[in-house]
Amino acid sequence: MAGLTGGIGSGKSAVSARLAERGAVLIDADRIAREVVAPGTPGLAEIVEAFSPRVLAADGSLDRAALGAVVFADEAARRRLEAITHPRVRARTAELAAAAAPDAVVVNDVPLLVEVGLVPTYHLVIVVETAVPIRLERLARDRGMDRAEAERRVAAQADDARRRAAADALLSNDGSLAELYTAVDALWHDRLLPYERNVRERRVARPRQVQLAEYDPTWPQQYARLAARIRHALGPTDLRIDHIGPTAVPGLAGRDVIDVQLTVPSLAEADGTIAHRLADAGFPRMPGEWWDDPRPAGSGRWEKRLHGSADPGRAVNLHVRVADSPGWRYALLMRDHLRADPGQRAAYLLFKQELAASAPDGADFPTIRDPWFDEEYLRAEEWAAQTGWRP
Repeated sequence: MAGLTGGIGSGKSAVSARLAERGAVLIDADRIAREVVAPGTPGLAEIVEAFSPRVLAADGSLDRAALGAVVFADEAARRRLEAITHPRVRARTAELAAAAAPDAVVVNDVPLLVEVGLVPTYHLVIVVETAVPIRLERLARDRGMDRAEAERRVAAQADDARRRAAADALLSNDGSLAELYTAVDALWHDRLLPYERNVRERRVARPRQVQLAEYDPTWPQQYARLAARIRHALGPTDLRIDHIGPTAVPGLAGRDVIDVQLTVPSLAEADGTIAHRLADAGFPRMPGEWWDDPRPAGSGRWEKRLHGSADPGRAVNLHVRVADSPGWRYALLMRDHLRADPGQRAAYLLFKQELAASAPDGADFPTIRDPWFDEEYLRAEEWAAQTGWRP
């Protein structure tokens, strides 16, 4: 399921309509929120019991303006209202999603998706972003809203930076409607359709060849979204999740693949419920056996499980390792050593650049890298001993 959001006046409704035209099953949170408090519903009855009949209109329906006046400036009252409505909205949303066809792309249109903390509950979050002056102009033109009211509505929602941090897919709507539709169509065909198929078939997306890239300052932010999604999928267990690999080292160039380490009590547990929940969340297990080469290089191997991303738009290596195992410790040690030592970061980058030039397809990577990584491992162990580092 994908979540769709955007600030008031951003054009989110145009995006949802276009996705519906393309075949998406749309679930409108605003519509559901009205349904669960319609006249005669238990939701409305509970609201009246909590806030008195003064929140009812003359025809027995909910007077939203009167209710808003009660809860707008009262945090406790607002939370009481949310405790009544949110569970009902979630239950109805789940019911509609379950009724969709097995191969449907379900899109949940939620205006306050970011504000109410729903980001980790979706496979993908789509944000429609439009410059504030354009939004204010649209609110005046299309809804007849005066400037002061429009500014108040915009200010009451999450700002662009907060929504952008939550976005797996960002659709800019500063241009024409035709341009927006072109972007939506590309998202539908290139990402949403294959993503749904990959999740259903428990298949890791096969990204195009990933080249060495300059450090992307959004990598930690992207990791945070992935980690929150994994944590939500595995709840209520509280397993440790870490950002590892080159993208976890500020300023270091690397392949545009987010490496995540999930710490488990045992690989047997990793093969059970954990694997199923990860696959459901869009992180299916990669087929075959996987292990880490021991450091220093020698006999034996460090066994692990490896999951990937079903999302063709975001390459992920999800390494599942046992707590306190050698491979688990090594991944954290290398990350922290490179973070702490600028000289080693520079040496590592030079090594990777030379490797990329000599073996651009990565075919010889495991054999070429052994001597360098053995030396780096010994340096990292010396650093750990000197600083008292612990994983």
